[in-house]
Amino acid sequence: MDAAPARLTSFVRDGLTFDVTDSGPLDGDVVVLLHGFPQKATSWAGVSARLADHGYRTVALDQRGYSPGARPRGRRAYRLAELTADVVALIDRLGAGPVHLAGHDWGANVGWSVAAHHPERVRTWTAVSVPHPVAFSRALRSRAQARRSWYMAFFQLPRIPELVLSRTASGGPKLLAGAGMDAAALERYRHEMVDGGALPGALGWYRALPFISSTPRVTVPTTFVWSSRDSAVSRRAAQLCADSVTGPYRFVEIGGTHWIPDQQPAAIVDAFLAGVDAAD
Repeated sequence: MDAAPARLTSFVRDGLTFDVTDSGPLDGDVVVLLHGFPQKATSWAGVSARLADHGYRTVALDQRGYSPGARPRGRRAYRLAELTADVVALIDRLGAGPVHLAGHDWGANVGWSVAAHHPERVRTWTAVSVPHPVAFSRALRSRAQARRSWYMAFFQLPRIPELVLSRTASGGPKLLAGAGMDAAALERYRHEMVDGGALPGALGWYRALPFISSTPRVTVPTTFVWSSRDSAVSRRAAQLCADSVTGPYRFVEIGGTHWIPDQQPAAIVDAFLAGVDAAD
């Protein structure tokens, strides 16, 4: 008789300990959730609750730089290849066979890489807000996307971004509120990112961009959810995404801001379920 699955609270890769939030029915199909910047796994709480109602088990990862036990020094430690390998290690640790995968913002960037390089581990892929890296790079040649992405250059600076983003009134919260983040998410930002010391590691993802590896086209069934008032990702970037997927592909446009998991969890779940139905 097979052993019953147990809750997973953490796992270890290369001496780093990653925290996870495991919820929903233990015998349900697994959905691995990847958060974006500057948030942790808590941003998926609304999505996880709704997926549990549909019988899914969700495993939300506090990624490299965010988990207190996984904050290596040096920007090379935050290369996309390492971020991808962390997620693959989690999937293998779960031992649940291919999983459903969803990611928002930077978590979407990592998820694209996992789905492209390790399709045998992914049943369906749901990207939220951020398109395939090739689509994003092509869109950066346009003024609309370049204007939205000014912060990526700013985050390359040493120390100054940490100082600006940790200011509780005029810094990070003001910038994030201007991008549409609501009060509850801003409070989590102060607690998890500023007080919790996660900012240096989170910024390491941006500082590792010079070492980024290429991401091939994706063959697994893919759903891309984009909001029309996204302050970080242009419509052109969203529309170019289809060119980087050779498998079944669905594009779902909704209203609202960039912070879809917090503000519109039902929209994500509806898009996810439709994508699963189409793939079966």
